[in-house]
Amino acid sequence: MESLVAPAVELIGIRSTADRPAELGRALGCVLDLVGPGFEVRRFESRGKPSALVSSGGFPRIILNAHLDVVPGTPDQFTARREGDLLYGRGAHDMKCAAVVLATVFRDLAPRLPYPIALQLVTDEEVGGFDGTGHQVAQGVRGGFVVIGEQSNLCVVTESKGILRVRLTASGRTAHAAYPWLGENALLTVVEAVNRLLSRYPVPVAEEWTTTVNVARIETSNAAANVVPADATAWLDIRYPPSEAGPGGDAPAWLREIAGPGVEVEVEAAGAPHHADPLSAEVVALRRAAESVGYEGALLRKHGAADGRFYSAHGVDAVIFGPGGDGQHGPHEYVDLRTLQPYHDALTTFLHTVHP
Repeated sequence: MESLVAPAVELIGIRSTADRPAELGRALGCVLDLVGPGFEVRRFESRGKPSALVSSGGFPRIILNAHLDVVPGTPDQFTARREGDLLYGRGAHDMKCAAVVLATVFRDLAPRLPYPIALQLVTDEEVGGFDGTGHQVAQGVRGGFVVIGEQSNLCVVTESKGILRVRLTASGRTAHAAYPWLGENALLTVVEAVNRLLSRYPVPVAEEWTTTVNVARIETSNAAANVVPADATAWLDIRYPPSEAGPGGDAPAWLREIAGPGVEVEVEAAGAPHHADPLSAEVVALRRAAESVGYEGALLRKHGAADGRFYSAHGVDAVIFGPGGDGQHGPHEYVDLRTLQPYHDALTTFLHTVHP
């Protein structure tokens, strides 16, 4: 385990957020240096987001996928802090420590396996994944099976929700606030549309496998309290399971029907739900590998969208399988160091036992 901590600490120290392209490249270089020479490296770039596919040659039977970007954090979060068996820092759990393990496993096993494998390194998962895994898949990258090292405490995630990033916009007519009947309040129009969405999809009081709507921002260019706003916009993040027909069909039409008249709907980004066959030989082998190191290897569903959806859309099974920890995207994010060696060993067992 200790040999995995030092490179993880170094990687956590890199502020690889979406607004820092140089640091994204630095994080990618750090992991490529950890892998070392002797492998085929294909480099990609899309809209300023670099990525790479490192392989042992040939069509990869297994792809190990890791994202190296993180959400923004305070400066102190980019200095890793160890407290006993816990390692704190931005990206410790999501998912820089897992990336170190995946890179190490690839480096050590790729030359010795009886089939080709690949290590996929991307730097945009936190902002949608379209310019990393999505871009590589669009360029023809495929594999027989994909393991994504997102956090799972050595459970196997075979299903995750789809995502819609939506902008609702309304235009009105300005007027003096003392005479609101002379204007048309665009802000009220947007708020009413948001309320209709939330009435249909209320925020669950506890975990529930259903569609959720997060209201991320409502704004107007109006700058005076005594003026009726003539424009307004709402930003929404919608997550939905494969079973929900509305979001999974014609999303703009579905949203326009709920939002009502006077609201323009723009779907800025969309990602389909992800599903992998829980009875496939690879999933069964991965679960058994987790069991071999003392974990249950249970099947899970994730509410967050994941890069596996890009493969799922092309008929390639992808699962999430990562170490344990907690607090991702929060101020006290940590990885449980006690899970890193079992995670490493389970991946090693899986790669040795999966059928070529």
